[in-house]
Amino acid sequence: MSVFRSARRLVLGFALYVSFATPSLAADAAPKAQAKTTKTDVKAQAKTKGEGTTKAPRLSVAEIVKRHVSARGGLEAWRGVQALSLTGKMDAGTGDSVARSMRVAQPRRKGRHEVAAAAQSEDSDRQVQLPFKLAKQRPNKSRLEIEFAGKTAVQVYDGANGWKLRPYLNRDAVEPFTPEEAKAQAESDDLADPLIDHAARGTKVELAGIEKVEGRDAYKLTLTPKTGAVRHVWVDAATFLDVKVQGPQRRMDGKLRNVFVYQRDFRAVQGVKIPFVLETVVDGYPQKHRILVEKVAVNPKLGGETFAKPKA
Repeated sequence: MSVFRSARRLVLGFALYVSFATPSLAADAAPKAQAKTTKTDVKAQAKTKGEGTTKAPRLSVAEIVKRHVSARGGLEAWRGVQALSLTGKMDAGTGDSVARSMRVAQPRRKGRHEVAAAAQSEDSDRQVQLPFKLAKQRPNKSRLEIEFAGKTAVQVYDGANGWKLRPYLNRDAVEPFTPEEAKAQAESDDLADPLIDHAARGTKVELAGIEKVEGRDAYKLTLTPKTGAVRHVWVDAATFLDVKVQGPQRRMDGKLRNVFVYQRDFRAVQGVKIPFVLETVVDGYPQKHRILVEKVAVNPKLGGETFAKPKA
């Protein structure tokens, strides 16, 4: 997979919110050859989904949500969160594509021999990780920065308008969001995960059953927000943390494919719990992409310039 293409996808479609339920992490840039799923794979997946018996107690939706909100830190704690900042690294493809990526991102700064040497120094099977910074503030403001090839890509939304700066494409002009990007951002969730304060948001929650998630029982909940965009969230039956979340479908190879995010390593940060490891999986694609959060700040001081139109 091309690191360059991955970085582009990350900036254009990274609708990340605190519970990370809607990431679009460059999985659609995977080579078509990787999208093939053998009959053996299908049988193995079916076996995994069906193995074991569910032992989770039958609880009402209200009780599941109540325990989930408590596990995440509590309603009042989340209502007190007005802003968040996160830093870390995200997967952007494997090392074998560094030469092609650098050739596009830095066409006049590196010669062929330098690029080839850089590519050889990379492990072709190892994911290349890009540093990122994300700041979010109520109501629905966000700023994302991703470092790639010595350049910083920026994506900003001020609550009404969005802009992006993509220097890795050798585009120095600030561009507005496309109508599709603006719509997705406008419909994105607030700082908390979609189950917290769901009634106030007008989101309907129903229990769809109990399923295994990574070998553990989880309550599968169906969420229907005011926008009508139905999604599913899986809440672990023991910890009551949202360990799996369905993201918006993505068109890959001409088909709409389901996207799921596995959330792990929940840590308490100033009274609220946040996942520090997130892994995105796209149906039919074996390659997975992870976000590794390294630092989280609750209610940091964010100036008005944070969400202003970026400067080229």
